[in-house]
Amino acid sequence: MQIGIVTDSTSSLDPDDALREHIEVVPLQVIIGAETYTEGDDVTADMIAEALAAFVPVSTSRPTPDDFLAVYERLAADGAEAIVSVHLSARMSGTLESAQLASKQASVPVTCIDSAQVGLATGFAAGRAALARDAGEDAAGVADAARQAGESSSVLIYVDTLEYLRRGGRVGAAAALIGSALAVKPILTIEDGAVVPLERVRTKAKALARLEALAVEKAEACDDGFDIGVQHLASLDTATAVAGRLATALGREEVSVDEVGAAIGAHVGPGMISVTITPR
Repeated sequence: MQIGIVTDSTSSLDPDDALREHIEVVPLQVIIGAETYTEGDDVTADMIAEALAAFVPVSTSRPTPDDFLAVYERLAADGAEAIVSVHLSARMSGTLESAQLASKQASVPVTCIDSAQVGLATGFAAGRAALARDAGEDAAGVADAARQAGESSSVLIYVDTLEYLRRGGRVGAAAALIGSALAVKPILTIEDGAVVPLERVRTKAKALARLEALAVEKAEACDDGFDIGVQHLASLDTATAVAGRLATALGREEVSVDEVGAAIGAHVGPGMISVTITPR
């Protein structure tokens, strides 16, 4: 059975990787001031960081059902007999809802998966779906592979401030107050598809050290290996240093470092560092 795999641009998939693994990526829209841009096309994370620093309003918009339907029908025309569509947490975006609405009109069966994650964890889930497809799994098996990857992933996030998440409604106002009090630096995680505070640390240096320690604990608990990646917004040097220390601690040659896409960047703000671990 020929199975198409679709995800959205928050999955942080490298375009070359998506092409090689035959994963279709549907972009979100990013609004900076009065201008609307398409993620992965004409907007960069650097543009987001600059706009946020200048207090220019930044927001995001989910793909429409028609956007998804056009991709589903193109895959069907190319021979797909079923499609698995893997997306960021429904608690953070209406993207999954758009995919579900489109699936009802598609000419082939479409299974929509809530990864209950965001960023690289959603990308890893889409990648696991591709591996399952290439191993000969049917649509149900491909969907289960994506779902399990999302459920088992750990995402650890350091942010300089919770202000940007608070503005976008991605974390509660009480958490924002806790994070700002006494210059506490928050470590966040994804729990049940939502961003929640995990720990509070006094300084950035201590917060990053704790982030690394937690990531090593999570990785070492994976009995059959794991995928890992570091993401950042406008903090390449810090992210590279974190990745280097993680590689040393885990006995790896390297840990990949990528800048988050514009849609995620709009909500986390400059200075964000995250580590994603997905068991194999």
